[in-house]
Amino acid sequence: MAIKVMDLIYWRDVGKTGLVVTGLVIGLASLFQFSSVTMLSYLCISIMCLTFPLRLYYKLLELIRKIPEGVHPFQSYIGDDSSLTDEETVLVVEEVVLMMAFAITEIKRLLFIDSIMDSIKFVVLLYVLTYMGITTNGLTLVIVGVICVFSLPLFYKQMQGRMKRISKAVRGLLRKIKNLFKMLYSKLRPSPATTSATTP
Repeated sequence: MAIKVMDLIYWRDVGKTGLVVTGLVIGLASLFQFSSVTMLSYLCISIMCLTFPLRLYYKLLELIRKIPEGVHPFQSYIGDDSSLTDEETVLVVEEVVLMMAFAITEIKRLLFIDSIMDSIKFVVLLYVLTYMGITTNGLTLVIVGVICVFSLPLFYKQMQGRMKRISKAVRGLLRKIKNLFKMLYSKLRPSPATTSATTP
């Protein structure tokens, strides 16, 4: 499953990734206009508008004896057993419970200030999220996230050499600024001899 997701994110099969991205963005953008129940109903109706005529066509061919009886165009989808076994169900439930327990533990740790720096970061994140919630819709953030997931990794992969050169130049500049501040601090800091002479 992870390999399939990575293939989609890095556009290894352009047709499939384009179809997924277009479907996701159109579906999310449609949720601005319609409720999720309406969107689900429209999706099912549109699928049935494609499958129903094809099923009738096969039935007509069966009646005029062009194809053998009992041939179904969607037999591979109907016959495919995608139900989970008992072991798989237990593994999925255990994984979900572990993720929820970790999330609750982490939130408790941040809310009750186990680490001051982590809690300060969490407060800043919450403040930024409240500001983003005032200015934008949550659905807008989801759409932007989907677009970023399908564009930024590919952009980084194509520009990897240039990005490494830029990051190396930025690190060098930051190192120079840090050394400059250290030098200024050492020059402006009073020496221990003068401080001991001024003390009574």
